[in-house]
Amino acid sequence: MSKQSILGRVTQLAKANVNALLDQAEDPQKMLDQLIRDYANNISEAEQAVAATIGNLRMMEADHQEDVDAAAEWGAKAVAASRKADGLRGSGATAEADRFDGLARVALGRQMRSEKEAEVSAPVIAAQTEVVAKLKAGLASMKDKLTELQAKRDELVARARTARAQNTMLDAVKDIDVLDPASDLHRFEEKVRREEAMALGRQELAASSLDAQFESLEELGRASEIEARLAALKAKTT
Repeated sequence: MSKQSILGRVTQLAKANVNALLDQAEDPQKMLDQLIRDYANNISEAEQAVAATIGNLRMMEADHQEDVDAAAEWGAKAVAASRKADGLRGSGATAEADRFDGLARVALGRQMRSEKEAEVSAPVIAAQTEVVAKLKAGLASMKDKLTELQAKRDELVARARTARAQNTMLDAVKDIDVLDPASDLHRFEEKVRREEAMALGRQELAASSLDAQFESLEELGRASEIEARLAALKAKTT
């Protein structure tokens, strides 16, 4: 897997919108369980790829340091050989001086080669270091996203359980409402009230009939008294 594909994959996964994925899912809990498994696998694969990338970077850094150290070492050898040549030439040993000057030239050539190799690898190492930093940040984001997914999953499961419990309770209450004896009591109470009203009506009707009878008796009494007084008047006139 190339560094670019690793970086693109890690970035894409880290930026995944969990809520949008859930909105599109028919079964959010199963969707989250699958996402968690996929994320865990992707993180594991990405960690291996990033570890390999970091390993390559460390090897490049080590090689670069070796080139830097070699350049410094060959530079020191060139100086030593040149000084030795100058000393020999001052004492008249020209041939030997020339040999040490030749060694100095060889050392300088190797110093230049090491410096060139270090110079070439430096920007590559810098670019690789930037890639590794982004990969590490992407991995951190993926792990945060995994934590978010796990929290979402736990929250969803808890909410689902609560919803099921509420629905079970509501179903039980609904069944109780259907068989609620209070409704029968209410109907019985209405029946009693109607019977009580009937009794009150009959009482009132009976009272009205009795009053009428008494009124009839009073009318008969007045008529009798009139007849009696009329008879008395007639008795006085005869």
